[in-house]
Amino acid sequence: MDERDAGNDAKMEDSDPHEEPAVARTPSPRRKRHWGLILFGVLIVLPIIAFVVWTGVALNWSYAVEQRAGFIQKFSEKGWLCKTWEGELAMANPLPSAMPEKFEFSVRDDSVAHQIQRLMGQRVAITYEEHRGVPLRCFGETEYYVTAVRPTR
Repeated sequence: MDERDAGNDAKMEDSDPHEEPAVARTPSPRRKRHWGLILFGVLIVLPIIAFVVWTGVALNWSYAVEQRAGFIQKFSEKGWLCKTWEGELAMANPLPSAMPEKFEFSVRDDSVAHQIQRLMGQRVAITYEEHRGVPLRCFGETEYYVTAVRPTR
Protein backbone atom coordinates (compact mmCIF):
# COMPACT_ATOMS: atom_id res chain seq x y z
CA MET A 1 0.00 0.00 0.00
CA ASP A 2 1.20 3.42 -0.77
CA GLU A 3 0.58 6.65 1.14
CA ARG A 4 -2.53 7.58 -0.82
CA ASP A 5 -4.26 4.32 0.04
CA ALA A 6 -3.33 4.73 3.71
CA GLY A 7 -4.97 8.18 3.76
CA ASN A 8 -8.16 6.79 2.17
CA ASP A 9 -8.28 3.92 4.65
CA ALA A 10 -8.08 6.40 7.52
CA LYS A 11 -10.97 8.38 6.10
CA MET A 12 -13.06 5.23 5.69
CA GLU A 13 -12.43 4.21 9.30
CA ASP A 14 -13.61 7.61 10.61
CA SER A 15 -16.87 7.58 8.67
CA ASP A 16 -20.01 6.01 10.05
CA PRO A 17 -20.93 2.82 8.15
CA HIS A 18 -24.65 3.53 8.59
CA GLU A 19 -24.35 6.94 7.03
CA GLU A 20 -25.65 7.27 3.52
CA PRO A 21 -23.18 8.43 0.92
CA ALA A 22 -23.31 12.13 0.14
CA VAL A 23 -25.68 12.98 -2.65
CA ALA A 24 -24.11 14.94 -5.46
CA ARG A 25 -25.39 18.51 -5.38
CA THR A 26 -27.32 19.61 -8.36
CA PRO A 27 -26.60 23.14 -9.46
CA SER A 28 -29.28 25.58 -8.36
CA PRO A 29 -31.50 26.86 -11.14
CA ARG A 30 -30.38 30.16 -12.64
CA ARG A 31 -32.12 33.17 -11.19
CA LYS A 32 -34.34 35.02 -13.59
CA ARG A 33 -33.33 38.54 -14.31
CA HIS A 34 -36.12 41.01 -13.89
CA TRP A 35 -35.58 42.93 -17.10
CA GLY A 36 -38.69 45.02 -16.52
CA LEU A 37 -37.33 46.33 -13.21
CA ILE A 38 -33.87 46.89 -14.63
CA LEU A 39 -35.33 48.79 -17.59
CA PHE A 40 -37.56 50.83 -15.28
CA GLY A 41 -34.58 51.72 -13.12
CA VAL A 42 -32.40 52.74 -16.04
CA LEU A 43 -35.05 54.67 -17.99
CA ILE A 44 -37.05 56.25 -15.16
CA VAL A 45 -35.31 56.20 -11.78
CA LEU A 46 -31.77 57.00 -12.93
CA PRO A 47 -32.79 60.17 -14.89
CA ILE A 48 -34.90 61.36 -11.94
CA ILE A 49 -31.95 60.95 -9.57
CA ALA A 50 -29.67 62.76 -12.04
CA PHE A 51 -32.21 65.60 -12.37
CA VAL A 52 -32.53 65.99 -8.59
CA VAL A 53 -28.75 66.01 -8.11
CA TRP A 54 -28.25 68.51 -10.96
CA THR A 55 -30.95 70.82 -9.57
CA GLY A 56 -29.45 70.66 -6.09
CA VAL A 57 -25.99 71.49 -7.37
CA ALA A 58 -27.25 74.31 -9.62
CA LEU A 59 -29.24 75.94 -6.81
CA ASN A 60 -26.57 75.62 -4.12
CA TRP A 61 -23.46 76.46 -6.13
CA SER A 62 -23.20 80.04 -7.35
CA TYR A 63 -21.29 81.00 -10.46
CA ALA A 64 -20.80 84.59 -9.29
CA VAL A 65 -21.71 86.91 -6.41
CA GLU A 66 -22.24 90.49 -7.53
CA GLN A 67 -23.87 93.81 -6.57
CA ARG A 68 -25.90 96.38 -8.47
CA ALA A 69 -27.44 99.68 -7.45
CA GLY A 70 -30.53 101.47 -8.69
CA PHE A 71 -34.24 101.82 -8.07
CA ILE A 72 -36.63 98.89 -7.74
CA GLN A 73 -38.98 99.54 -10.63
CA LYS A 74 -41.16 96.46 -10.52
CA PHE A 75 -41.53 93.66 -7.97
CA SER A 76 -44.20 90.97 -7.84
CA GLU A 77 -44.90 87.38 -6.91
CA LYS A 78 -45.50 85.27 -10.04
CA GLY A 79 -46.29 81.74 -11.02
CA TRP A 80 -49.16 79.29 -11.38
CA LEU A 81 -47.75 76.42 -9.38
CA CYS A 82 -44.40 77.65 -8.08
CA LYS A 83 -44.66 81.18 -6.71
CA THR A 84 -41.45 83.20 -7.02
CA TRP A 85 -40.67 86.85 -6.49
CA GLU A 86 -39.56 88.57 -9.68
CA GLY A 87 -38.33 92.13 -9.98
CA GLU A 88 -36.71 94.78 -12.12
CA LEU A 89 -33.98 97.18 -11.03
CA ALA A 90 -33.64 100.41 -13.04
CA MET A 91 -29.98 101.35 -12.91
CA ALA A 92 -29.30 105.06 -13.09
CA ASN A 93 -27.39 106.21 -16.14
CA PRO A 94 -24.91 109.10 -15.85
CA LEU A 95 -26.29 110.68 -19.03
CA PRO A 96 -29.58 112.49 -18.41
CA SER A 97 -31.07 111.72 -21.82
CA ALA A 98 -30.14 108.00 -21.85
CA MET A 99 -32.66 105.31 -20.99
CA PRO A 100 -31.97 103.53 -17.72
CA GLU A 101 -30.72 99.96 -18.03
CA LYS A 102 -33.06 97.35 -16.57
CA PHE A 103 -31.82 94.39 -14.56
CA GLU A 104 -34.26 91.52 -13.99
CA PHE A 105 -33.83 89.34 -10.91
CA SER A 106 -35.53 86.67 -8.80
CA VAL A 107 -35.86 86.32 -5.05
CA ARG A 108 -36.24 82.95 -3.31
CA ASP A 109 -36.18 84.16 0.30
CA ASP A 110 -39.41 85.74 1.63
CA SER A 111 -37.57 87.89 4.19
CA VAL A 112 -35.48 89.49 1.42
CA ALA A 113 -38.65 89.97 -0.65
CA HIS A 114 -40.29 91.87 2.23
CA GLN A 115 -37.18 94.06 2.61
CA ILE A 116 -37.33 94.92 -1.09
CA GLN A 117 -41.03 95.80 -0.78
CA ARG A 118 -40.25 98.17 2.11
CA LEU A 119 -37.44 99.87 0.14
CA MET A 120 -39.33 100.36 -3.15
CA GLY A 121 -39.00 103.92 -4.43
CA GLN A 122 -35.61 104.39 -2.76
CA ARG A 123 -32.17 103.91 -4.24
CA VAL A 124 -30.96 100.46 -3.18
CA ALA A 125 -27.96 98.17 -3.61
CA ILE A 126 -28.74 94.52 -4.14
CA THR A 127 -26.39 91.61 -3.67
CA TYR A 128 -27.18 88.65 -5.89
CA GLU A 129 -25.82 85.27 -6.90
CA GLU A 130 -25.74 84.01 -10.45
CA HIS A 131 -26.81 80.37 -10.72
CA ARG A 132 -26.24 78.96 -14.18
CA GLY A 133 -27.89 75.78 -15.35
CA VAL A 134 -30.99 75.75 -13.13
CA PRO A 135 -33.21 73.34 -15.07
CA LEU A 136 -36.68 74.74 -14.31
CA ARG A 137 -38.22 78.20 -14.17
CA CYS A 138 -40.07 77.01 -11.08
CA PHE A 139 -37.14 78.30 -8.98
CA GLY A 140 -37.14 81.74 -10.63
CA GLU A 141 -37.50 83.22 -14.09
CA THR A 142 -33.94 84.53 -14.15
CA GLU A 143 -30.60 83.09 -13.16
CA TYR A 144 -29.94 86.02 -10.80
CA TYR A 145 -31.11 85.40 -7.22
CA VAL A 146 -31.04 88.34 -4.80
CA THR A 147 -29.65 87.44 -1.37
CA ALA A 148 -29.51 90.88 0.30
CA VAL A 149 -30.72 94.44 -0.17
CA ARG A 150 -29.75 97.70 1.54
CA PRO A 151 -30.63 101.36 1.01
CA THR A 152 -27.99 103.67 -0.49
CA ARG A 153 -27.66 107.45 -0.75
